[in-house]
Amino acid sequence: MKLLLDIPDGELNFAMKVLKSLSFVRKVKPMTPGSFELLEHLQEATEEVKKHRSGKLKLKSARELLDEL
Repeated sequence: MKLLLDIPDGELNFAMKVLKSLSFVRKVKPMTPGSFELLEHLQEATEEVKKHRSGKLKLKSARELLDEL
């Protein structure tokens, strides 16, 4: 299982030491601001697809997107 934590910058070193000291934690890796932003955008897109599939949201067609350019 993966877990995303939001830790203040001033506490990051301590939190990293604690997490690395736990035997059941396999990997500890901080996210860059860019990768975190990408993750947020992917989550938003996933929610839009779920809403579209359930009929709660009408998405634009590829033609409509190209016409906007």
